[in-house]
Amino acid sequence: MLLRAFFITLLSSLLFASISVAGSDTSQKPVLTIYTYDAFAAEWGPAPLLKSGFEKQCDCTINFVAADSSIGALRKVQLEGTTTKADIVLGLDTSLVGQANALDLFAPHNVDVSALNVPNDWASDNFIPFDYGYLAMIYNKELLPDPPGSFTELAANPSDLKIVIQDPRSSTPGLGLVLWMQAAYGEKSADLWAEIAPSVITMTRGWSEAYALFLDGEADMVLSYTTSPAYHKIVESDDRFAAALFEEGQYTQIEVAGILQSSPNKQLAQDFLKYLISPEAQKIIPTTNWMYPVANIELPPKFAQLPIPQTKLLLDDEQVNESSSTWIAQMLAAFQ
Repeated sequence: MLLRAFFITLLSSLLFASISVAGSDTSQKPVLTIYTYDAFAAEWGPAPLLKSGFEKQCDCTINFVAADSSIGALRKVQLEGTTTKADIVLGLDTSLVGQANALDLFAPHNVDVSALNVPNDWASDNFIPFDYGYLAMIYNKELLPDPPGSFTELAANPSDLKIVIQDPRSSTPGLGLVLWMQAAYGEKSADLWAEIAPSVITMTRGWSEAYALFLDGEADMVLSYTTSPAYHKIVESDDRFAAALFEEGQYTQIEVAGILQSSPNKQLAQDFLKYLISPEAQKIIPTTNWMYPVANIELPPKFAQLPIPQTKLLLDDEQVNESSSTWIAQMLAAFQ
């Protein structure tokens, strides 16, 4: 989500890590293994609180296994296939759902999601949504009082406007940017990328590195989410940061979770998904993952200060699966 490693803490160099309870006796308890991405599983992310909350009601042990990204989590389960130890993959987003469905590794979730508030009425038989956000270019209002208000304005800016984005091959925000451009401009995207490329000072592997460069003053704008300023407002009491709403609209990122067909704990996995979209769990999301919850709960007051895009772009899952590699290649060609 996309929200990603708040804030400049760079995570462990290990590709995978797990959250466990030291000294706990798990011999008589079922273990539910959940593959996710690093920021979600971090000590300041949602996973520890979700683990604690669900274990109080399940008489089980939750084991979060963290990859360096949600793309990495999907690649891990793809490599392992039916031998995977994962019961659930959590943290994929709508840019990866078509690809995940094509693997034929996920089972129908059979969870009632009718009461959820999900942008664009997105739904899936195999994946439940648990949070969402909108991609945006974040800037410092004191340093950039008049930010670009569209991709065309971004392209027209002189090359001394410095932007940091993420690589679409390793980062879901980076992939989301490619889809955002495609949703807004279609076949004209390649030409616009060529005009924007001179302003991009680097393309990082992940969100954390990009945001750290921005906070260090290395860039004027960074690809993130409209909800990113909420962290600064709530945790740091800092109102300098804002999201630039673009005339073309913002691209929607919906994060999802799905149960593996090979899971021996399908009922327990389904119970966890039900818990994940419950009010108790959803209250954890806004100030740990810094995204919008899908349940109708009361948001922290500072969230009311965040801009809501009028146009919420989202491409079809299958269309993304069929064409994203072509769109990524067109984007990368502009940087060669």
